[in-house]
Amino acid sequence: MYQNRQALALGSLITLVLAVVLLLVLAFWIWPKYNVYRQELNGRAALKEAQWSKQILIEEAKAREQAALMQAKARITLAEAEGKAQIARAKAEGAADIERAKAAAEANRIIGASLKNNEEYLRYIWIKGLQDGKGERIYIPTEAGLPILEAGK
Repeated sequence: MYQNRQALALGSLITLVLAVVLLLVLAFWIWPKYNVYRQELNGRAALKEAQWSKQILIEEAKAREQAALMQAKARITLAEAEGKAQIARAKAEGAADIERAKAAAEANRIIGASLKNNEEYLRYIWIKGLQDGKGERIYIPTEAGLPILEAGK
């Protein structure tokens, strides 16, 4: 029985050693394959991350481009509105100038009509102007069309 136990122990020991050796061989054979598999998975993950990063950059660039286009369109619309406002303002100012000119022409026509054949009033205004003068020199044309220069000085 003792021999049986020894044989059984020896058999168990040999089985155990063979199992350990088999596990070591299996580990040395599987470990490089596992490393390659792990690196492949890491590479795929890095590739996916790079693809997503690229897609994000593309979408951001598209968004910036659309924002720039919208800003450019807004500037164009604003410039067109300002141009139309300036045209309207210029037309209004032109119409106002025309109305002022018409009013001045009418006033001149009325004044001119009232002064026609009214020599006495014109002389009165002229004399009044001479009285109100403050030492001014007045040149009066004579019959020959030449003025009397500084008479009475």
